[in-house]
Amino acid sequence: MSVVDLARFMEDLATESGQAILPFFRASFGMDDKGRDTGAFDPVTEADRAAETILRGRIRSTFPTHGIVGEEFGSDHADAECVWVLDPIDGTRAFITGLPTWGTLIGLLHDGVPVRGLMNQPYLGERFVGDGASASFHGIRGPRKLMTRRCERLADALLATTDPRLFAPGDEQDRFRSIEDSVRMSRYGTDCYAYCMLAAGQIDLVVEAGLKPHDIVALIPIIEGAGGIVTAWDGGSAAKGGRIVAAGDVRLHAAALRHLNP
Repeated sequence: MSVVDLARFMEDLATESGQAILPFFRASFGMDDKGRDTGAFDPVTEADRAAETILRGRIRSTFPTHGIVGEEFGSDHADAECVWVLDPIDGTRAFITGLPTWGTLIGLLHDGVPVRGLMNQPYLGERFVGDGASASFHGIRGPRKLMTRRCERLADALLATTDPRLFAPGDEQDRFRSIEDSVRMSRYGTDCYAYCMLAAGQIDLVVEAGLKPHDIVALIPIIEGAGGIVTAWDGGSAAKGGRIVAAGDVRLHAAALRHLNP
């Protein structure tokens, strides 16, 4: 498929999965706890499963040689040249509490490198897309280009993380606190929206830990396409998840790495 056709296909995936999800939002629905055996609450809903089923079906029928990695149904040919990485509802806790800070993540890897990404929020009618070279936002006021903002110093930065409890007690938590104590302001509970707001120039820095590939792959081309940088804490690729730091300004990213790697 051409680049234009691929972009259209991803838009169609977002539309169809959104149609499956919306009837469940702020409504009564079934929910399971995937973390029941570990003691850590890890919710999954009927909406998660319905959306990922649709996404997988469309991808398999259109690209039968492509691999798929999804949050709810695992991996299928994850060693393929092209692999789709899916999170039907990133921010399930927000979803089940009626908060709109969740989104559907659709990412594409080529030889292990994130090359296209999309975040769709169907309730708000917002969509963020990127290919590593450019990124755009589509909302109720129409489309616009995404650009991160300049912010060199931690003292001037706005920081976001989903939950400070993501960081393991001890050294990992201490490294995060070192950054948080250095920034102008921090916000919690943002999930995928933090990365999209970084791409939009509203947030300067995102620091997280314990992420899976489906939490971050789709967001990498959006951030990079908007002029930002996202890596692991050690400066390596963020595509496999784990400890992640994203910044809108390369100088701020370097400052953050100094705190994360003392």
